[in-house]
Amino acid sequence: MLYELARPALFRLDPESANELALTSARLLSRLPFSGLPGGPLRGPRVTAMGLEFPNAVGLAAGLDKHAEFIDALGALGFGFLEVGGVTPRAQPGNPRPRVFRLTAQQAIINRLGFNSVGIARFVENLRRTRYDGIVGVNLGKNRDTPIERAADDYIVCLEAVYPYATYATVNVSSPNTAELRRLQRADELDPLLARLTDARDRLARKHRRRMPLAVKIAPDLDDEQIAGIATALVAHGIDAVIATNTTVTRVGVAGASHGGEEGGLSGAPLRPLATAVVRKLAGELRGRVPIIGSGGIMSAADAREKIDAGASLVQIYTGLVYRGPRLVREIVEALAAPAAQAA
Repeated sequence: MLYELARPALFRLDPESANELALTSARLLSRLPFSGLPGGPLRGPRVTAMGLEFPNAVGLAAGLDKHAEFIDALGALGFGFLEVGGVTPRAQPGNPRPRVFRLTAQQAIINRLGFNSVGIARFVENLRRTRYDGIVGVNLGKNRDTPIERAADDYIVCLEAVYPYATYATVNVSSPNTAELRRLQRADELDPLLARLTDARDRLARKHRRRMPLAVKIAPDLDDEQIAGIATALVAHGIDAVIATNTTVTRVGVAGASHGGEEGGLSGAPLRPLATAVVRKLAGELRGRVPIIGSGGIMSAADAREKIDAGASLVQIYTGLVYRGPRLVREIVEALAAPAAQAA
């Protein structure tokens, strides 16, 4: 209810300023004894995936808390898991502002943030300070000026740094806002990348006596052959999950809209059918060997159910949270619990 009252004022601000204000407000509210927030994960059907047990199936997608500064506040909203980042080895400012645009009538956002990051050292300090004891994934990226041929080096630097503090890590090879990054989804690039990352993970697992699950986040703008190739690589290298999907570079559903022609990745309602189609195709290729986390265009409980029915085990939201607020988390958790309750 509070978010619905605050949203008109937030939407008068530019999207980045509104995001910062909303997160700061959530942090303050989460510290109040009678905030009305869940205070931790909502109870729902538990999900086992990646060797982890999730208290409910609804996660926060990467990109909202880029620097791991608001984990405690976001953890109080009822999510079953959080993903923070993306983080790069060295601090970088990202693209010039303005770089985030609301398409309110279409319930969409276009962003070209460009992996703005505080860098891995400060990011880890933020991770270490959190009191949240739930599942936290970290989305890993590469620096803008790192040649694509050396992308694995950047991912490994970040993986080594977050390993003691994160529950799982996601290799982001699908952001449209870093030049050539999506090239890493090609079979000839993805196979050696995953080989190096899993070798590094195995080395770190021996050192820390804990095997961290690795996920890979892919784009919605893939054809059937590319999806099949990615599925083959995921299975071959023992990757623990795949997140489908990131934002799209298409402009389906926003042609002629204000800001519809801005460069960057499109998220929100127009992305839903593209992302769901990738989930369904991946599920057909993977046949249960790698769990799928469905993301992209989830604006309602019905949208989340669509992803689950298409083959996802878990879901993540971001743009839906911007438009609907924290009540969307509860709405999805309760809706996913309803069939189980009825069956009982």
